[in-house]
Amino acid sequence: MADTTLAAPGLRSTLRSLWQDQRVWLASAAILAAVAVFDTPQAAESALFAGGALLSTAPFLILSIAIAAWAGATGADNLIAKAFTGAPLLMIGLGALAGGISPFCSCGVIPLIAALLAMGVPLSAVMAFWLASPIMDPSMFVLTTGVLGLEFAAAKAVTAIGLGVFGGTVVHLMMKGGAFADPLREGIGNGGCGGTRIRAPKPVVWRFWADADRLTKFGKTALSTTLFLSKWLTLAFILESLMLAWIPAETVTATLGGEGLLPIVTATLVGVPAYLNGYAALPLVGGLIDQGMAPGAGMAFLVAGGVTSIPAAMAVWALARPQVFAVYIGLSLSGAFASGLLFQLCTSMT
Repeated sequence: MADTTLAAPGLRSTLRSLWQDQRVWLASAAILAAVAVFDTPQAAESALFAGGALLSTAPFLILSIAIAAWAGATGADNLIAKAFTGAPLLMIGLGALAGGISPFCSCGVIPLIAALLAMGVPLSAVMAFWLASPIMDPSMFVLTTGVLGLEFAAAKAVTAIGLGVFGGTVVHLMMKGGAFADPLREGIGNGGCGGTRIRAPKPVVWRFWADADRLTKFGKTALSTTLFLSKWLTLAFILESLMLAWIPAETVTATLGGEGLLPIVTATLVGVPAYLNGYAALPLVGGLIDQGMAPGAGMAFLVAGGVTSIPAAMAVWALARPQVFAVYIGLSLSGAFASGLLFQLCTSMT
């Protein structure tokens, strides 16, 4: 009887852990099954869409996962963390600049974010990078220039860096008040602890593959990060495919048309559920502007949608504690509205 009593808590803990590990996959399967009941072709299209999206982001994911695993296995994470121990405002500025020019997509950058926080890099600098990264990258700048013009592309690039600096500064002020001591969820990185302090220095072993323990650590980190990202991104891409199928572009066009302050507010809020993706949204916004939508509303839509798109937001939710997620969304929406308003004022004066 005693053995049974002692074993029960362990069994419950194991079952709870298995449920937490598999519930995201089960949610994806349940959604596809429910859609298949009412619309079998759409279920198949959603599954194919998710698979294709995972393949298209695979290069960025593989690179970012490899960097995160390499940093942990070699001990180079301490060197990276030390690089962010300068003046807080300087680190925030560098984080925003790095996010604005980095080639990583909003999903591919997640392993790096987790690694940086686990290394002890302050959340303020990481948040600056986090907010700026989904808005602009080199290929996005070129495409935006081709679709919306150089002025719009340059303003969007400045917005990305500005939003990063704004968000990082706000988080820095909140941290000075004692907020965000443990930004990561339990079980992510180092269990959510140490996100605001630099760990004790350890020797760096660049040839980590010559050390069996370090090689094992590299493999475990890479595998766990890959499984973690795969389950959340699969769910995110399934939801995105349904959004694309069930929210017609014409509806977005009708909602975001018009002049004045209201379209900017509406574009900021509508950008969250109606955003397609960074590249597909550009011709939509171009068409809206051609039909009379204020440029400021277009900017607000692109910024709000880019930072809070379903894949990006779900990745943040899976990685960070709810308080960090709430601040991320709040900064995204307020920054998107401010950027749209400022861009509208600038265009009206020229």
